[in-house]
Amino acid sequence: MDYATLKSLKPSEFEDAADGYRATSDMASAAKSRIENQVAPGMRSSLEGKTLEAALKQLKALTENFHYTQTECGLVATALNGLAHDLASAKRKLDSAVSDAQAEKFTVNPDGSVTYPAAGEKTDGKLPEGGTAKGTADGTAADVYRQSANFNPNPNFGRAQEYANRIAIALQEATEADEKWAPKLRRLKADDDLTVSHRDWGDVQSDTRVVGTGAKEYLESAGGPPKDGTPQDNAKWWKGLSDQERDAYVALRPASVGALDGLPADVRDEANRTVLAEKRAQFQLELNSFPPMPMKYQPPTSGTTKKYREWVEKTGGEDRIEFLQESIKGMDAIQGRFDRTGSGKNPLPQAYLLGFDPKGAGDGRVIIANGNPDTADHTSVYVPGTKASLSNIDGDIGRSETLWGAASRKVPGQDVSTITWLDYDTPRSAIPFVDGDIDPEAAYPGRAEKAGPTLSQFMHGVQEAQGGPTASHTTLVGHSYGSTAIGEASKNGGLAADDVLVAGSPGMQVKHADDLDVQKGHVWAMGAPTLSDPVPLGGKLVGLGADWNVPTDDDFGANIMKTDSSSHSGYWDTSDRKPSLSLMNQASVIAGKYDEVKLD
Repeated sequence: MDYATLKSLKPSEFEDAADGYRATSDMASAAKSRIENQVAPGMRSSLEGKTLEAALKQLKALTENFHYTQTECGLVATALNGLAHDLASAKRKLDSAVSDAQAEKFTVNPDGSVTYPAAGEKTDGKLPEGGTAKGTADGTAADVYRQSANFNPNPNFGRAQEYANRIAIALQEATEADEKWAPKLRRLKADDDLTVSHRDWGDVQSDTRVVGTGAKEYLESAGGPPKDGTPQDNAKWWKGLSDQERDAYVALRPASVGALDGLPADVRDEANRTVLAEKRAQFQLELNSFPPMPMKYQPPTSGTTKKYREWVEKTGGEDRIEFLQESIKGMDAIQGRFDRTGSGKNPLPQAYLLGFDPKGAGDGRVIIANGNPDTADHTSVYVPGTKASLSNIDGDIGRSETLWGAASRKVPGQDVSTITWLDYDTPRSAIPFVDGDIDPEAAYPGRAEKAGPTLSQFMHGVQEAQGGPTASHTTLVGHSYGSTAIGEASKNGGLAADDVLVAGSPGMQVKHADDLDVQKGHVWAMGAPTLSDPVPLGGKLVGLGADWNVPTDDDFGANIMKTDSSSHSGYWDTSDRKPSLSLMNQASVIAGKYDEVKLD
């Protein structure tokens, strides 16, 4: 970049362009949200059958277009801000050097050289002549010029050379910024069709990496999130950022932003939905790259089957295929929850994806809320147990939906948010031999012990985003081994909850309900008869409860609720005719209607 161009450059114009793209991104986001949360629910209430299916299919495609537009425009805005940041730095250096030179009555020429007047001690009645210094950005050359200034009789030479060098360095910095950002901005363009494909989302992921590499210094200038920060630390950092800086972090570090406890739910949701879309596309493209699956259960008919088996042995591809298929199944279940917004007799509220990672702590990380927990009057967090994973998250999401519906009916006019929290490595087996293990993983507290601090951190993050411990009535609901994780969270950071409710618990690693981090009288437990749900008995046998106590024991001290469940997983059963007693008891606790709980 030459002197005249940089001298007349206005980095603010790039920032103005970035604002325009950000505004477009915001409009696309608003349009996407309106379709998901208003238009689609309206269609469900006025249409039915194939007409409804066709309309929802078109709306889903339109939503995908808006989401893609939102994400790509966010990247363009961040890239333009990154370019403006780098050019502004170079411009400041240039303006400073020019100002200093002109203060000494030196002349800065159109090519960036600096002309200085005669000065120094006279020789034969003449002052040492003035001249023109041409700058260099090369460090070695600059050192040579600096040394030569010591021998130049005109003292202005050395100072003029320093100004010229500073100008040259600023010009080089601006040139490097232009060369760095020009190709990155050129690649930020969409296909010339209206279909957002998996490959398009794959490009978004690639674009994010490219822009992120260029914008590293720009992001660092804002200060990164606190390392191992508490939810309070994270919230303070986020609040201290400008809107522009927040947008940049969501655009370039969606996985990091989406995982930060203490940030607003809508921010985490936006970031995690981008991660979900990118991972869904990435996994599908990888799955498509594998050869067609052979007909395993039929005799080989050609060399293709043999070749495929050789390939499987060499690459371990079959395990990878299963992982991709199961992960996609779970991601589609999450998308299915988004698509159900506004459905049902008691229309489901907007869903918020508060955490997502297809690998996570074990078999995937999924944290999803029905309704915004930041503004809820009543909040519940459901912690699933053994065998819970991304691949079967649909069932656990369904339980939270059921809890939302039942609790909402208890408190008309009040906002309820029910969260499914899967962010720990759940045991894969609970019953010897039946689940494939002679010595079941659920017989040991190790996985719950690791889950405890993570769950505690999340609960405090919800509380921080809500505005404090009195902002919402909060209930922790644990099923099976999930209740063991809750007990460990109570001992490792606290629960940030008003009530604890467990169903089919094998033990909570504490001797008594009063040992849990809630007020006395606010621990609730239910367990089906042993023949229907043997898990509590199993917990007593292996000692997951301190002193072999489980929450449904009388001497544990919990409020023992009546249940009509006929199985270990039946505590959330319901029908159109009559919700189960187990479900209504849980809803009463979540809604704070303690007097409506039926006790044994």
